[in-house]
Amino acid sequence: MDLVSLYKNPIPEGAITGRVEIDKRVSLRYARWAPTTNYVRGTVVVVQGRSEYIEKYFETVSDLRRRGFWVATFDWRGQGGSSRDLKNHYKGHIWDFGQYDNDIRCFMQQVVFPDCPAPYYALGHSMGGHNLIRHAGIGMCQFDRIILSAPMMRLSRELLGMPNDLTTGMVTLASWLGLGESYVPGGSDKNINLRPFKGNKLTRDRERFDRNKTTLLAAEELCIGSPTFAWLLAALRSCNLVMQPSFASAIQIPVLFINAGSDRIVSNIATREFAERLKNGSNIILPNARHEILQEVDVVREQFWAGFDAFIPGESTL
Repeated sequence: MDLVSLYKNPIPEGAITGRVEIDKRVSLRYARWAPTTNYVRGTVVVVQGRSEYIEKYFETVSDLRRRGFWVATFDWRGQGGSSRDLKNHYKGHIWDFGQYDNDIRCFMQQVVFPDCPAPYYALGHSMGGHNLIRHAGIGMCQFDRIILSAPMMRLSRELLGMPNDLTTGMVTLASWLGLGESYVPGGSDKNINLRPFKGNKLTRDRERFDRNKTTLLAAEELCIGSPTFAWLLAALRSCNLVMQPSFASAIQIPVLFINAGSDRIVSNIATREFAERLKNGSNIILPNARHEILQEVDVVREQFWAGFDAFIPGESTL
């Protein structure tokens, strides 16, 4: 599908779009842009969280282009404008996070390396941040530096409703019983961004929340709902993998963690523990920010970009 443009969320000028072919059944929607400056500082690959889509990051794309970067991004398999596995395309589903490893690898090979200049940086949110850490720790890293916004190192106990080990046991049993493609308890087709603003766990910014909601209402095909048992089991197993004490030691590149102080989706404690194990890791917490830092109020976004600018080599004219 084409990129969706709305009055309050227009497509940044100069977008080049296409499909990354993974295999006969799976293809990923992607977009890339050149910088809007007369100088080039490299390329930033923007890696989304669960249930997200390219259009949600138009503002971030523009922020990066003004800093002198090429920007490349894609929709994960199973969400946005990419291929869906199940007959009910609202289900957030995957069998193994290794499939996401392949998405990153194919995107870099088919889009970024041929068409975007080095050095290469990655900016990942939530599940996307988790997948970047996986990518780096299993020896597949193709980036010079990684910046992570509220990365999913572990899901929060508040979100799961029970201890991690107990959740893993319950979800494993459900998968053994053949329920892998079923929604987790309480799950539905409804996207989290279509729920009321009041009481949401994502952002304090009403305008950006409404912008994302309007995009999904205008383009229903971008929506996915809750995760399946299989997705949750794959996520828990992958979190257990990356949180093993030896995993961080395999990561050689600098990593910056920027966390939301009021996050109710992922565990900041797990992120801090992981960052402390890295050879070159920094950890920042933004007080009062909710989970979606790049969709937050201006003062939070400004704090995020201050951390980003201090971490990435070269000077910005902003």
